[in-house]
Amino acid sequence: MGAIVAIVGRPNVGKSTFFNRLIQRREAIVDAVSGVTRDRHYGKSDWNGREFSIIDTGGYVVGSDDIFEKEIDKQVELAIAESDAIIFMVDVETGVTGMDEDVAKLLRRVNKPVFLTINKVDNAMREEDAVEFYSLGLGEYYTLSSINGSGTGELLDALVKELPEVERRMMTNTAK
Repeated sequence: MGAIVAIVGRPNVGKSTFFNRLIQRREAIVDAVSGVTRDRHYGKSDWNGREFSIIDTGGYVVGSDDIFEKEIDKQVELAIAESDAIIFMVDVETGVTGMDEDVAKLLRRVNKPVFLTINKVDNAMREEDAVEFYSLGLGEYYTLSSINGSGTGELLDALVKELPEVERRMMTNTAK
């Protein structure tokens, strides 16, 4: 099995759009309505010859009474548990929210590489606005636009450096 990367974050930050970009197909449903992605969605991607599996997750919402959101949160936690690295996606348009802080708190307890990824950064002004995400306490961040792909290369370069090497086993036929 290859390396696994989970994309997590609160609802409507562009996780599914980014997932679709990485798998180079439009498999994940993208909608302005919150809660469309409810289950984990798997795909395959590669960057500069390094293959990895990618998991799209629903939006993580702490403390909701909504039964669907509680189940979505469980799916997100399962994706985090099975992944080798995590892309934590946030939205520069809305800035840091309480839900972003909740996800950051969860991810600070995880002993895996976490890549804070600020989406919807498609101009210089938004690049400047991204600085506020340092307040999440996750260190370095990456800015990109899931829609047009700008900034994606920098994130993926850093990501594949942190992914575990996968043993390649050759199947041989030793029939006598």
